[in-house]
Amino acid sequence: MSKNNIKELSIQVNLNGLSFCILNRTSNTIELLQSLPFQQTLNPFDVLNRLKTELSANSSFSVEFDAVNVIHQNELSSLVPRALYNDNNKADYLKFNTKILKTDFITQDEIAVNDSINIYIPYININNYIFETFGAFTYKHSSTVLLDTLLQKSLQNADLEVHLHVNRKMLEISVIDKGQLQLFNVFEYHSKEDFIYYVLFVFEQLNLDVETTVIYLSGTINRNDDLYNVLYTYIRHVEFETLNLNYSFSELIDTEQLHNHYLILNTF
Repeated sequence: MSKNNIKELSIQVNLNGLSFCILNRTSNTIELLQSLPFQQTLNPFDVLNRLKTELSANSSFSVEFDAVNVIHQNELSSLVPRALYNDNNKADYLKFNTKILKTDFITQDEIAVNDSINIYIPYININNYIFETFGAFTYKHSSTVLLDTLLQKSLQNADLEVHLHVNRKMLEISVIDKGQLQLFNVFEYHSKEDFIYYVLFVFEQLNLDVETTVIYLSGTINRNDDLYNVLYTYIRHVEFETLNLNYSFSELIDTEQLHNHYLILNTF
């Protein structure tokens, strides 16, 4: 590979969609940024087939990449303080909030900024295919990327912050106060009523004021859609996450809704 054109590829994998991002390190430009939502939730086998189809159909993925990153986005994770973590007990940490099988491969990420370990189950069939296709690569759980990004940003802010990262059926809520993680939880929702119930439940449990607390949004939520409207009905201050990126963007990329791609853009 010519060192005059160094490129990195990130792939975000979820059972209800795929996302892709290509960063040209040489020109410091995001050359490709796209999401592929599925009509319905698939199983990991079908997701792999969709991934194979997409990678083979787009010539942008046929170049040699200097680095490849994979983000596994699912609810199969658990956060443990490093002081309490024992590598032999990974399955025990997970089994309390995740249905696991004896054959599941369990791994972990380190979140150094708050000295914790994120234990999770990756889509191992996806990992195997990525290795066969691209060679050595790195992978993380989506909540590792999310929490590391949010906690790094919060070190510069003394205020209490609530962050909602929205997927089509999954809501990740993070509460950070003076750089310290107070709560992180994942909720599955099927309606806007479910969605606002979980948000208000967290506010109630932590005694947060709906009139003064700011909520920051990222993921698949946009101004004036149903989720935004119901949220704004009950919460006074609602804002979208900003991305402090030093990249240029290809003219083919819509930069108006970058918060939709918050996770994948923070993998580089």
